[in-house]
Amino acid sequence: MERLRWSRPGSLLLVAAAFLASAAASSAGIADLDEHWQKRKELAEASAREAYRPDPYNVTNSFNIAVHRATSLRREMGEKKKKKNKSGGPCKATNPIDKCWRCRKDWATDRQRMARCARGFGHLATGGLGGKIYIVTDPGDVDVLNPRPGTLRWGAIQTGPLWITFARSMIIELTQELLVSSDKTIDGRGAQVHIANGGGITVQFARNVIIHNLHVHDVKHTAGGMMRDSPTHTGPRTKADGDGISLFGATNVWIDHISMSNCEDGLVDVVQSSTGVTISNCHFTNHNDVMLFGASDSYPQDQVMQITVAFNHFGRGLVQRMPRCRWGFFHVVNNDYTHWLMYAIGGSNAPTIISQGNRYIAPPNIAAKVITKHYADEGVWKNWVWHTENDLFMNGAVFQPSGGAVPRKVKKDDWVKPKPGSYVTRLARNSGTLECSPGKPC
Repeated sequence: MERLRWSRPGSLLLVAAAFLASAAASSAGIADLDEHWQKRKELAEASAREAYRPDPYNVTNSFNIAVHRATSLRREMGEKKKKKNKSGGPCKATNPIDKCWRCRKDWATDRQRMARCARGFGHLATGGLGGKIYIVTDPGDVDVLNPRPGTLRWGAIQTGPLWITFARSMIIELTQELLVSSDKTIDGRGAQVHIANGGGITVQFARNVIIHNLHVHDVKHTAGGMMRDSPTHTGPRTKADGDGISLFGATNVWIDHISMSNCEDGLVDVVQSSTGVTISNCHFTNHNDVMLFGASDSYPQDQVMQITVAFNHFGRGLVQRMPRCRWGFFHVVNNDYTHWLMYAIGGSNAPTIISQGNRYIAPPNIAAKVITKHYADEGVWKNWVWHTENDLFMNGAVFQPSGGAVPRKVKKDDWVKPKPGSYVTRLARNSGTLECSPGKPC
């Protein structure tokens, strides 16, 4: 397998450079920020500067265009005629991400086709495209210093692109957090794979990762200790908090069709200048702090953070943080919010939150009808950019926007409105893990 050769980008965006130039050497989870980790940190910062988009509204507009194309009447009629599953019904895909690959019978023999299917800010994530197929045959995780070939941990730490699949359904109880290196796809299609009852998945100072079709639940904190993070490097790790999936200084990441619940800390945490992220088609249940985007009020470098949250179902037993944002730019589009106990979307430090075409069904509690929570006085947050467009509000749900101007750089005639919230039941109906059989549309 060829090793990916890294190079610094030829031109660095000044805005992102300003965000990152003053960053203190952060080493969460790394007990010894040695030369190996210092180099990974520097590469991650360069990747963030390269991935940062100074025109984020062009990304949101492109996303909305893709949704309109995927849901056009002419296209749907054509699919009903041409793309049938075994039972004779139409292809099950209902949004532009799924329609890119799910209607094909050859998904199992052409797995890497999915690498072209991401949309939104994570659209550059190609994962292990061009690399070998690696099959996980061993669910064990006994030796984190010298992982056995055949285990998930062995594949996740390899150098260069790798497309990781699973020989069968399995439960993987990680004894420590799973460190995923750059240019990896973890592809659970064709099996029911559970990451449960142990450590979670961590993408730290890495880029270009796809995590797809896994069950992630009952993740616990792990104590840390000596661990291998590449074929040539081992080092000490500190305690991991118990996040289901943690992105730390990660760039160009796509998380898709994950079913998540009941982790000790967050379900998905995106922190420390991570950017270029899409979280799509996931199903979240039974958890308090669901998603945290930006972990500190004193880390303005997270202004580089740009995340798309799309086609997800926020379901039963959720309390808050769907997501809770700081500093960056967040496109929350065409999600189905059917449950929350406190609030759905919150934030501090002037994040830009564009809520488009979501369905919000408020809980019966009269004190929890407000979707949004501003962690600041009204005199401060009223100038933030929190906008709602074509959202569907049910059972008394209320979105409190703020009055900051939307600095669109897209020409007015080229601007495409999102699909309205009434379409969400169609767009997000297949959220969570899929049951895929080789030789049939997924």
